[in-house]
Amino acid sequence: MSEAPSTSPVCYRHPERETLLSCSRCERPICTSCMNDASVGHQCPDCVREGQRGQRQAVTAFGGNLAAGRAGYATRAIIGVNVLVMVASVILGGPKAIAGAGGFFGLLGNGTSLTDAGEVLGWAYYADHSVHGIAEGEWYRLFTAMFLHYGVVHLLLNMMVLWQLGRYLETVLGPIRFTVLYLLAGLGGNVACYVFQAPNQASAGASTATFGLMAAMFVVNRRLKLDVTQLIPLLVVNLIFTFSMSQISKAGHVGGLVFGAITAAVLAYAGTAKNRTIRQAVGCALILAVLIGAAVWRTSDILG
Repeated sequence: MSEAPSTSPVCYRHPERETLLSCSRCERPICTSCMNDASVGHQCPDCVREGQRGQRQAVTAFGGNLAAGRAGYATRAIIGVNVLVMVASVILGGPKAIAGAGGFFGLLGNGTSLTDAGEVLGWAYYADHSVHGIAEGEWYRLFTAMFLHYGVVHLLLNMMVLWQLGRYLETVLGPIRFTVLYLLAGLGGNVACYVFQAPNQASAGASTATFGLMAAMFVVNRRLKLDVTQLIPLLVVNLIFTFSMSQISKAGHVGGLVFGAITAAVLAYAGTAKNRTIRQAVGCALILAVLIGAAVWRTSDILG
């Protein structure tokens, strides 16, 4: 005599499993492997995913993604790019690209073919009688220079500052806004080098951007009504260091500081949530336009 078929419900995701449990949201039967604790009862995986899609992402005080900002994706990525570029420079330039080439108590490294190609340089003759520089159409130098370093010590000093300040600023701004801040500060410092330095004077390094982060910390903490007195000695010491060392680009550091502060002010004082992102985007676009205009003027001045 054959047995009567079972009439017990089965899990909708695992038909071979009988169950007396059901999703408190859609009421479909679920097994113990599929149930997820909810505020009331249990929910199936599909309802959990649907609920997560309907939740608004937590944002920072300035409109960025809070969870992504806390993870520090942008800071880590920027450090990674700088390290990879340094590795490429060492491969091309050999041991002297690491340290021991003089400058900064003998700890800086030699320039390499990579730094020669990407550093800020207005206009200059090379040994092979070729002419290079931003004024010759190599505009990319204004961007690439912020990822190039003369030796490992130069790299480590900048990456330490980037890690310490970047993690905090990315947390309060979010990764996208932090990346915009970093790039505009670095670009601002490099444009200042182009405008105020001799056309044949080369410079490179992330310090244009990291000086911008110092200024941004001051602006952001003021906006959040936090204590900024501890930041003042940091800025003063770094400015004294900048103007006391002959190998440091004074224009680059001051330019990064100024444009980092301006960009941070745009991001921090754009108002409340309504239309805030649009105002931030427009403000940053205007800063970029000013920098491009300054670089165009300097080019016409050199070539004129």
